[in-house]
Amino acid sequence: MVTLSKIYTRGGDAGETSLGSGERRAKHDLRVAAYGTVDEANSVIGLARLYTGADGADADAEADAMLSRIQNDLFDLGADLCTPEDGNRSEGALRMEASQVSRLEAEIDAMNGDLEPLKSFILPGGRAAAAHLHHARTVARRAERLMTDLAAREAVNPEAVKYVNRLSDHLFVLARRLNDGGKADVLWVPGGNR
Repeated sequence: MVTLSKIYTRGGDAGETSLGSGERRAKHDLRVAAYGTVDEANSVIGLARLYTGADGADADAEADAMLSRIQNDLFDLGADLCTPEDGNRSEGALRMEASQVSRLEAEIDAMNGDLEPLKSFILPGGRAAAAHLHHARTVARRAERLMTDLAAREAVNPEAVKYVNRLSDHLFVLARRLNDGGKADVLWVPGGNR
């Protein structure tokens, strides 16, 4: 378990931060941007959970439990990304695993089986929880773009890339589920404002 007794360290005042390996990198480094964007997606999911929790307007215990697991996974993903795949990676360093990807896929399949097939693209919106999940989905896609850019330059755990790819799909399907099984989805009308 991590113990944080002091929140600020002044170690980043010159524009650098430490990776999990102890290596120093610029705060604008692509690896730092990737795991920072994963953290941003996690924060947006936290906003969605204000609505899916027991006291929320879109209370849904099953959805909230899925989002809770995903938030924990996203910390795992950040830990994986902040420790480069090189000789400095300590044995036992946290890595994303295929089972985490498989769990997302199983949840997507279960949720999608109850939804009507799409006949149009969906505009982000609908109920509050769904709108936040659409936002989280777009942040996850940005994290994926950064991660694949990073993977073109440095080694990245392939399961980490698979996870973030499935995550955006999961958030999309869960948003539809929370939009009354898709009935409250906001559909795109091509050329509708011409």
